[in-house]
Amino acid sequence: MPGFLEPKLRDWLPDPSHLLDLDRAVERLARAVQRREPVGLVGDYDVDGATATALLGGYLRALGCPVEVRVPDRIRHGYGPHPELLAELAAGDIRLLVTLDCGTTAFAPLAEARDRGLEVVVIDHHSAEAELPPALAVVNPNRQDQESPLGTLAAVGVTFVLLVALNRALREAGFWRGREEPDLLSLLDLVALGTVCDVVPLAGLNRAFVAQGLKVAGRTRLPGLRALAAAAGIESIGASWHLGFALGPRLNAAGRIGRSDLAVRLLLAEEEGEAETLALELERLNRERQRLEREVLADALRQIEPQLAEDRPLLLAHARGWHPGVVGIVAGRLLERFGRPVFVLGERDGTLRGSARSVPGFDIGAAVIDARRQGLLTAGGGHPLAAGATLAADRMPAFARFLLARAEAGFGTTPPGPPPLRLDGSLAVAAVAPELARQVARMAPFGPGNAEPRFCLTDAVPVEGRIVGDSHVSCWLAGADGRRVRAIAFRAVGTPVGERLLAGRTRFWIAGRLRHEVWQGRERASFEIEDLATPPTGG
Repeated sequence: MPGFLEPKLRDWLPDPSHLLDLDRAVERLARAVQRREPVGLVGDYDVDGATATALLGGYLRALGCPVEVRVPDRIRHGYGPHPELLAELAAGDIRLLVTLDCGTTAFAPLAEARDRGLEVVVIDHHSAEAELPPALAVVNPNRQDQESPLGTLAAVGVTFVLLVALNRALREAGFWRGREEPDLLSLLDLVALGTVCDVVPLAGLNRAFVAQGLKVAGRTRLPGLRALAAAAGIESIGASWHLGFALGPRLNAAGRIGRSDLAVRLLLAEEEGEAETLALELERLNRERQRLEREVLADALRQIEPQLAEDRPLLLAHARGWHPGVVGIVAGRLLERFGRPVFVLGERDGTLRGSARSVPGFDIGAAVIDARRQGLLTAGGGHPLAAGATLAADRMPAFARFLLARAEAGFGTTPPGPPPLRLDGSLAVAAVAPELARQVARMAPFGPGNAEPRFCLTDAVPVEGRIVGDSHVSCWLAGADGRRVRAIAFRAVGTPVGERLLAGRTRFWIAGRLRHEVWQGRERASFEIEDLATPPTGG
């Protein structure tokens, strides 16, 4: 039990050198550090990519290596190391390029990088093909020729493992004599942020990353994280939901609808003033992202109605003008609601770009890779549960047929549906108290691989319901003895759950999760509502 409640990196971190090509990558990076050679970094535009880039970039910069960072624009460049960015770096004095959270399937761009005289190190975790791109090193625990216990790491986790080896190599070379060796544990706030936001299983090393990283985040040295937390109304970062539901969406807003490099710039900011300015801009972009998301979600729901009527095993929605920065979020919302794989794409200038979300048992990343191999896509890749694709608009009908056939082969005649809401216990409203909430919170961090306990309140009557923000419903839940607890249902406006909470005055069984909060120094418990039901007669 102590190992679960207080996981340590030393108990889960294997020798980094078991990763293929890692020693080669470390040797080249160590040489760059010793020479103070400039290094080019190309990172993905999501939170995992931004944190991995900031992690390596901040480490190198602290050791005196100049760093040039490029992040592809989602619309202009698409996913991965675009030739335009590689040309910019090669035109200067960059000779060593590191791609982070991308590059494993970037065959043509990395061939061009090689031709331009760049040595390339790929640090990634995405699904790989049997063939690898031309690079000095491809460090990826999910290479097909790799056996590793680290296959569930996010890219920022793989980057941290590489830094462990790089620190060791520099120590063996005598580099730290007369210098202070970096404390890698102080970098775990970035690792925790990227790990939570990439929704990887929070077990083993990932759990240790997040548990220890949250401790660091509470006293973070990074002006950017402090400024972003303030913009999000968080007094102190201390829970995984702070990372996944408050900080993550704001950082992702940069790559979705704004300047894709804003998130990395914020995480690398050294001055408080610069960090505050960037955090406020990300806050503004996140509000705009929320507006676009609502519009696309409403359109997509109308478009998939006939597919639901036909009980298709995979849902597909696409339209001209949908912003590619929000299609992945919309796909996730539809997956939550209908429990089956979803692909959502937006078209611009004859090109469709989109994202998919899937369910266990249907590897959407492998499906996208196969579609690309068959010439249906110009680019694409991903994980078993999430993927992205780019294709010409005239290839959409063939791609849709391919996906549907793949899903029908995988699910047969029984399409998946929303999973049942599994409960871990029942409570009276009066039991929702700070002590219980604190004890449940000790089992955190929660996420895939460590599900957060879900409870049913059996005597709850919603009162004083009101809409907060654009789509949430806040209320009090009154128990049989008259005691009350604060509650909120996120994104419930316009849903049956939200309508019943706003109407109130009726007893329900209400399913959800306990929240332990500290506000202005005072401890309290609240309840996050997921669903409700009318009690059976006599219940």
